[in-house]
Amino acid sequence: MKRLIFEEEHEMFRDSVRSFFINEIQPHRERWREQGIVDREAFQRAGEQGLLMMWADEKYGGAGVADFRYEQILMEENSRHGDNGFFLWLHSRLVGPYIGELATEEQKDRWLPGCVTGEHILAVAITEPGAGSDVAGIRTRAEDKGDHFLLNGSKTYISNGINADLVVVVARTDPEKRHGMSLFVVEEGMDGFERGRNLGKMGLKSQDTAELFFNNVKVPRENLLGELHRGFYSLMHFLAEERLIGAVGYLANAEAAFEETMEYITDRHAFGQPIANFQNTRFTMADMRMQLDVAQAFVDQCVMQHNDGKLSAEDAAKAKLHCSEVEAKVVDDCVQLHGGAGYMDEYAVSRRYADARVSRIYAGSSEIMREIIARSIGLDPRKAGS
Repeated sequence: MKRLIFEEEHEMFRDSVRSFFINEIQPHRERWREQGIVDREAFQRAGEQGLLMMWADEKYGGAGVADFRYEQILMEENSRHGDNGFFLWLHSRLVGPYIGELATEEQKDRWLPGCVTGEHILAVAITEPGAGSDVAGIRTRAEDKGDHFLLNGSKTYISNGINADLVVVVARTDPEKRHGMSLFVVEEGMDGFERGRNLGKMGLKSQDTAELFFNNVKVPRENLLGELHRGFYSLMHFLAEERLIGAVGYLANAEAAFEETMEYITDRHAFGQPIANFQNTRFTMADMRMQLDVAQAFVDQCVMQHNDGKLSAEDAAKAKLHCSEVEAKVVDDCVQLHGGAGYMDEYAVSRRYADARVSRIYAGSSEIMREIIARSIGLDPRKAGS
């Protein structure tokens, strides 16, 4: 189905970033998978091409372009021609806006230029061993000591956790209130800030995911991000975009798997004819094409709503939930159509299948998405009987 949201300049940008991923990223992805981490230089190369923090003002080295469609294109082409574990989007559009919207001018001057060039890599530390989707259950604490905060606690499953130079850490600052949290920027080299091991994962092998430990870390008051005790509400503010980012990425992975499967079934023969000739294959491919096109139409509409500042948390949850389910079904069908080859790690579809499993977990699990959607249509157990 022809997509209607892109203009000529978007298509020119797509051609440019496709070339970047083919030439600068694709040649390294096997090595990155083996070493379990993307080279830091990859972020710097992306920064040189102006692909990081594109929304940042020109005075910080950015392009001043907030149009989410450019990030959407970047994610789609990275999934097709780059590496799913190269988390550009987490740096630029998930963590970066915390600084862009919450930081003081002094903080922006200090941090944004390096983020735009890729010299400083970003991460956000929310999840803890005992607090995943329940953000209000966070136990990491920051005690106000006047000119600094004393940070203690641990985080886990932190993407970009090994590479990150700046980590936005969520910590409890008002123990009397369930949502009494604040955000702090912890910098590489601060005493008491330690990284655990690079965690082994089912998929996204090249993406560094780590445990982080904070042992009496003295965080300067100048590194408080946003208002004191208002961190929880800042997190909620950015969730809609995070879930839209997820939806875009899930569809991009599924679309790439579909394209690779189309090539495989055309070339592969069984019983004297291409696999593509069998009715089961044709019907399965038809079903996948339908699911992808319908999901893409909804996501594209969400992107335009987001550009207008009108994307609701409920619609973002719908996009995240639906696209993660579509991705799961599509990559599973693609593996099936590859037969035994689909189970072999040397085939991209096998890796895409493993990469896709986390989509229904992070950025809010599918169960949380269903809860949000149910409440939005009036099915809220908290109000039952009222």
